[in-house]
Amino acid sequence: MVDCTIRDGGLMNNWHFSDDFVKSVYKACVEAGIDYMEIGYKSSDKIFSRQENGPWKFCDEKDVRRIVGENKTGTKISVMVDIGRIELDTIPPKPKSVIDMIRVATYVHQMDKAIYMAEQCMEKGYETTINLMAVSKVNERDLDEALHDVAKSKVPVFYVVDSFGSMYCEEIELITKKYMELLKGKTIGIHAHNNMQLAFSNTITAIIHGCNMMDATLLGLGRGAGNCPIELLIAFLKNPKYRLLPLFQAIQDNILPMQKEIDWGYHIPYLVTGAMNEHPKEAMQWMDSDRKNDFVGFLMHMHDTFSLLE
Repeated sequence: MVDCTIRDGGLMNNWHFSDDFVKSVYKACVEAGIDYMEIGYKSSDKIFSRQENGPWKFCDEKDVRRIVGENKTGTKISVMVDIGRIELDTIPPKPKSVIDMIRVATYVHQMDKAIYMAEQCMEKGYETTINLMAVSKVNERDLDEALHDVAKSKVPVFYVVDSFGSMYCEEIELITKKYMELLKGKTIGIHAHNNMQLAFSNTITAIIHGCNMMDATLLGLGRGAGNCPIELLIAFLKNPKYRLLPLFQAIQDNILPMQKEIDWGYHIPYLVTGAMNEHPKEAMQWMDSDRKNDFVGFLMHMHDTFSLLE
């Protein structure tokens, strides 16, 4: 179980979470027995502004330690890096960091760089994964070539990522089976978005077909339509190592009040982008406008915009 509340949720407020909020999520993860908490991104401040983005876009060691201390718990700390948005030499060796796992997010044309980054992080002592984004847009030949390269790499974990919340259970089943077949000996993970109310069911489908790392967030807090809710997943798994009560406490005390500040979750503009297999950025901009509830207008906007691009 990987909790991505702060990392993915930060896409909705530029990672301007208070320390108390981040600590509450960390405390909930520890007490609930969650295996990993992804506390944010590691990013270059040469690319991203520290005025515009909060500390969890950068995850400096001092900031992470301010939340988790030495983290002598059963919950490991994870961060995500984007190819081209972080310098490898800014990532310290694992003995100097409280971070346990670095997840490398990549597009298919960057796979060689992703493998290099992940293997270099392994050399530094970290656990690593590669998360291939926007797989619903990748043609089969490019995907097969990328998987062939990953299969030869040392990277132990590879993720099915439904970035646009556009995939149905049949597609999740097919791609999970492909990953399992071509990446023998590696662990497969699942990261789903909820544009069409399928993040939970798609995660279950992935579990049934062999995925053993599952991403989820408290109350589904995440980019746009959000992610698979971690409390739903824990209730489904019925694994005695996990506890629901701490998650409910964090949701009640901290996540619900945040809904007054951040508008995430299923909404028709996100359904439209998901059904069209498009990035939700258009829907996110629409949701921030005074036309938020003009569903017909958004559908026509998307039709006009993307028919021009075809």
